[in-house]
Amino acid sequence: MFDTFLRILKTSRIAFDLAYKSSPGLTALISLLTIANGLFPSTLVWIGKLIIDSILQSQIKSDEWIDLLQSDAAKLVYAEGIITILYFGSQKLYNIAYTLLRIRLGQEVNERILSKAIRLELTQFENSETYDKMTQARTEASSKPLSMVTRFFTIAQSSITIISFFGLLIKLSPLASFILVVAAIPSFIAETKFSNHSFRLFRWKAKETREQVYLETLMAREDNAKEILLFNLGKEFLGRYKNNFQRIYIEDKKLTIYKGIFSFLLGLLSQFAFYGSYIWIVCLALLHKISLGEMTMYLVIFRQGQNTFSNALSAFGGIYEDHLYIENLMEFLELAILKQYGNQKGNHQRLGIVFESVSFQYPGAKEPSLSDVSFELKPEEKLAIVGENGSGKTTLIKLLTRLYSPTSGKIYLDGIDLENWDEETLRRRFGVIFQNFVQYQFKVGENIGMGDVQKIQSEEEWIPAAKLGMAHDFVTRLEQGYSTRLGKWFQDGRELSGGQWQKIALARAFMRTSADILILDEPTSAIDAEAEMKVFEHFREHTQGKTVILISHRFSTVRMADQILVLEQGKKTEWGSHDELLLNKGKYEKLFRLQQAGYQ
Repeated sequence: MFDTFLRILKTSRIAFDLAYKSSPGLTALISLLTIANGLFPSTLVWIGKLIIDSILQSQIKSDEWIDLLQSDAAKLVYAEGIITILYFGSQKLYNIAYTLLRIRLGQEVNERILSKAIRLELTQFENSETYDKMTQARTEASSKPLSMVTRFFTIAQSSITIISFFGLLIKLSPLASFILVVAAIPSFIAETKFSNHSFRLFRWKAKETREQVYLETLMAREDNAKEILLFNLGKEFLGRYKNNFQRIYIEDKKLTIYKGIFSFLLGLLSQFAFYGSYIWIVCLALLHKISLGEMTMYLVIFRQGQNTFSNALSAFGGIYEDHLYIENLMEFLELAILKQYGNQKGNHQRLGIVFESVSFQYPGAKEPSLSDVSFELKPEEKLAIVGENGSGKTTLIKLLTRLYSPTSGKIYLDGIDLENWDEETLRRRFGVIFQNFVQYQFKVGENIGMGDVQKIQSEEEWIPAAKLGMAHDFVTRLEQGYSTRLGKWFQDGRELSGGQWQKIALARAFMRTSADILILDEPTSAIDAEAEMKVFEHFREHTQGKTVILISHRFSTVRMADQILVLEQGKKTEWGSHDELLLNKGKYEKLFRLQQAGYQ
């Protein structure tokens, strides 16, 4: 219990720290308004009592309005009116400050989540447990820090109100103060009982919720529409969407009904306590032991005090639930960053790339994707990687670019272990186009500029890169040229063919002119044979002095490489030039002859 209390204090400090960092001024303003709003209710109740007693004790005989408006009772009404206006204004100002702080704090938390996400290693992104943590953090935790802060303000405001009520109740009886407290406890029990249950249900639903979002995306994205319409998959996906919702809804429904019944039964106890006190106070007034004004004041105090105390206790229960969500958020933000980079920024001598007994196995996989792969690629050499789908070609590229770290073995660049390279320096060495490259829903120029973020808005750099990637000709035919927005997500977006998108991606790779290692993973798979030859003529001409690694299934391009690496089921089976491998009569020669026969 004490350990839980300490954990709640820790998450509370985190929540307040987040709120203050997102907006110190708004946080301070809400704190001041909380104190003011806590004092207003008891002040108004006390003035209300004075008004009633003043009326009963009034000795005014005149029926002149001027005398009535100047009476003590009227002056008290004026004072109550002014305080009520101030109270109303204070509440409105609190709501404005709260709304603005909610927006600022939500942005602050989301920025932290996204800042963490962009630093995770690719294997962590591909891990379902890590992805669920990120999904949970993004869906709920961005609002929970403010919720916890607000609940603390609610408790503070309620405490101020209750203490001031106690000061007024003490004259009636200390027992009355005790009844006021006890009457609110059942609601607190109901709130606390279900906080942990709600959070456990939230964590259980993470997988189902993510699947719902995925199914929505499948049915609502334009790039999926062709296949869904052609294969009549819409009803199948909608059926899955409905069934998934029912699984989630059944648990939500069960919790909601159980919580409602339990809260109602415990709430009855609070009502009995209130009306028992009501009868007692009315009886005291009938016996003339308290005045009519005091009776009215005590009844209002009991009704408002019970609600105020109940709100405070509910806030306590809610704080526990918020604490669980914030712990979940911090669990994601504190995930260990697996990538550990050094501070080496290279040396004066280019020594090429060396793979030394490199193996890699995906987390949870039974078999390694790469097994004991070794080779050496000299500076400025051209390497082609050949193999069937699933042979480990793209995995090897991801290891070289440090998207993955080897399970065993070492990779050296210019004689320096990749683990010891400075991250930014290492990234600048590579220009890469992956087979499943990103189709950014931005302008054409920005799509190309993504290849070098430092020159992303430089039109002078876009055009040469686009020419090298064979994209310039069709881009200039677009209505707005390099300013044309691509994709269909936004208004006036223009969709491209697969081959055109691939030329944009090629241009993106050429954008990074400072990179001395170019990696092309199936760079022309969506381009026709004639255009492909033109691309590689440009490619061969403009990659002099650079190391090139090419993955391709087309042997017309592979044969241009200085060295060819053949992978089978993650293992290196052949290495050499095109002519050497043909003489070996191995897998490469077999695949080459098969493809050659297809063109005859």
